Amino acid sequence: MRKIGIITQARLSSTRLPGKILLTAKNRTLFELHIERLQKSKLPVYVATTTNPKDVNIEVFCQTKRVPFYKGSEMNVLERYYETAKEFNLKDIVRVTSDCPLIDGELIAKAVQQYQYWDNPLMYMSNSLVRTYPRGFDFEIFSFELLEEAYKYAKLDFEKEHVTPFIKTNKRGNVQVRHYTRNSDKSHYRITLDEQDDYSLISLLIEQYHCDEMDAESIIEVLDANPKLSSINQFVQQKS
Repeated sequence: MRKIGIITQARLSSTRLPGKILLTAKNRTLFELHIERLQKSKLPVYVATTTNPKDVNIEVFCQTKRVPFYKGSEMNVLERYYETAKEFNLKDIVRVTSDCPLIDGELIAKAVQQYQYWDNPLMYMSNSLVRTYPRGFDFEIFSFELLEEAYKYAKLDFEKEHVTPFIKTNKRGNVQVRHYTRNSDKSHYRITLDEQDDYSLISLLIEQYHCDEMDAESIIEVLDANPKLSSINQFVQQKS
């Protein structure tokens, strides 16, 4: 079986909400919650952080919690992912971002089962190209072969900053794209962390509704049952 692991990218120099992943709810940081929820997948979790001295607190957290990490380029995140995967000898990678504190590790595990069933190193699987899940449960799964190809041939700054555009746009013509979707579309919900209104919603979901103890489907049920919740951050614009 090919070695697969989750790589989450983490840095503290967000422009819209600086240090956002170290904000707290229930007396712990959202980054700690993010890691704990990823670990429910039963897959190894790795943190791809940066050499920027501002990110030393991420390094300290990883050392304290014994979470493997790698420090690489701040802006060339594609290079950082490639070097992290190479450092830990991963043959398949699940890519997530650390601004998703309520991400569902068990959902990721189900998707990985499907991905491994197809046993195709040229396949890219994601739940975010055809979006039916709320933003904040996003993941991408791809092989080291495709990551290395992107690392070698991607030229645009956009491709290097966002890791997978070269892969999912199939620039080399060899990628088989597969979508992971749910039966009904709940993509209008937003549970990711970019601005203060996002934090207001997420902290409320954790502290009053105990969503940190729920899977993705149960969190969606909470949002369905409480329409006023999603109005809290409905005007936040996702960065393109």
